[in-house]
Amino acid sequence: MSNITVLKARKIITMNSYQPIATHVAIRDGRVLGTGDLESVASFGEYQLDTRFEDKVLMPGFVEGHCHAMEGGVWKHIYVGYQDRYDPDGKLWKGADSLQAVIDLLVEMEGQMEDPDQPLFAWGFDPIYFGEDRMSTRHVDQISTTRMILILHSNGHLLNVNSKVLAAAGIDADCSVHGVLKDTNGQPTGELMEMAAHYMAYKVAGSPFLKGIDVESLLGFGKSAVNCGVTMATDLFATFSDTNMAAYIEATAKDNYPLRILPAMNTLDMPPADGIAAVIAAKKHNTEKLHFGLCKVMTDGSIQGFTGRMKWPGYLNGAPNGVWNMAPEQLSDLVGEYHRAGMHLHIHTNGDEASELMIDALEKALKEAPDADHRHTLQHCQMADESQFRRMAKLGICANLFSNHIYYWGDQHRAITLGPDRASRMDACNTAQRQGVHYAIHSDAPVTPLAPLFTAWCAVNRLTESGVVLGENERIPVERALYAITLGAAYTIKMDHLAGSIEPGKYADFAVLEDDPHSVEPGKLKDIGVWGTVVGGVATQAAARDARA
Repeated sequence: MSNITVLKARKIITMNSYQPIATHVAIRDGRVLGTGDLESVASFGEYQLDTRFEDKVLMPGFVEGHCHAMEGGVWKHIYVGYQDRYDPDGKLWKGADSLQAVIDLLVEMEGQMEDPDQPLFAWGFDPIYFGEDRMSTRHVDQISTTRMILILHSNGHLLNVNSKVLAAAGIDADCSVHGVLKDTNGQPTGELMEMAAHYMAYKVAGSPFLKGIDVESLLGFGKSAVNCGVTMATDLFATFSDTNMAAYIEATAKDNYPLRILPAMNTLDMPPADGIAAVIAAKKHNTEKLHFGLCKVMTDGSIQGFTGRMKWPGYLNGAPNGVWNMAPEQLSDLVGEYHRAGMHLHIHTNGDEASELMIDALEKALKEAPDADHRHTLQHCQMADESQFRRMAKLGICANLFSNHIYYWGDQHRAITLGPDRASRMDACNTAQRQGVHYAIHSDAPVTPLAPLFTAWCAVNRLTESGVVLGENERIPVERALYAITLGAAYTIKMDHLAGSIEPGKYADFAVLEDDPHSVEPGKLKDIGVWGTVVGGVATQAAARDARA
């Protein structure tokens, strides 16, 4: 029996410049032999013809360069986000449209919990949709004063807790930890900003959102990926504990696991020397489905959470400037140490002040230790201006832009955080393209849903949730957006030699689509159905979505 399989499709979009369109692809040993028509791929020898996708469109499997494996595990906890969301199994979770709706839901769920000592964890909360009233212990204590309650904001940078958590963590009026929000009387409000403050709560209540990853969560992550055509994804703030490492290895070693995962080590977890050693040790476990080597640096926070670090004139509504996750000079030193050790850095920068700090740090590091192909990447990089993109291009710094942000928070940025002028330059894909910066676009799932075609739609159309065009001059053509979710993303994670296009020698990883992104209207790009994926030649079908949608 032949070990060559030929897949027939209505159309194959290869993202391969010398053979951009095909109808057949030949596969052997999980790799692409070649593409073309049937006659051309038959030249490889005896084959088995697979026609199940003859009415579908194949593309390279989408590459998600900024998401988190917790996308597969957060659904164990209570979703309190504003928009409706689907979980990995296709179940629809309805959004909560007011602060009171969030409280009412959590009161109901708390009443169903049997173990009185079990903390209640909720996620997806976003008060920017609800006006000026922010959640405090006054609200969270309505849920319970005897059970620990932790509510993670959708951006992952803020956390609300009840008075029981504050007491157990020793967070009081005398607490000087940066990020503990206090009221006008100097008392903690129960809102904790950024990692140092979060760690205090997690130390006493546990940390399902940040520290833990297990096989079940990674299997859920794989399901989410299949549902939207993703075949390669990062876990971009990973902890390299023994239990987490074991989970990565076990899950990705399972037969037909449908996702290639690249965990990026959280550099805030340990001193640089220890972190560098941990990455080097982790690389020994690399396989075709599991690839260690990325390092994540967390600088500032979230713009809609008012923890992003902004240059003058700051926030439109006069909110104080955001929160550094480490002192700026320490962040710069950390970047230098990891760069000199040859590590590949992916650096969270939401505000333009954070981008400026990291561009300066990388410029200094590259002068001390030149590297022509470092591909260090500013993640989100939402407020970078044209001068910063020019510097990035000169230094070889990549950008992974959070285009989903335009839809989900664009209206709020125009009205509350930035104003119409600066908001129109958010996630400036066209400027990155024009200045010669290698760029990708991403979802930051579970902050927003894992859905690359939606992410591409955001970059192409730049429509906010209310239908406002936010930055018409930053729109990019469909073809560039498709590149950004395939080869562009693969380039930023140094995997473009194996993924991102359909050509000989690369993984036989495909997104199986119901329609052709080249022929639908740009406004319909997000509506293209995804049948599922092919990874290493093995097909997996997406979960059926809840019929109540």
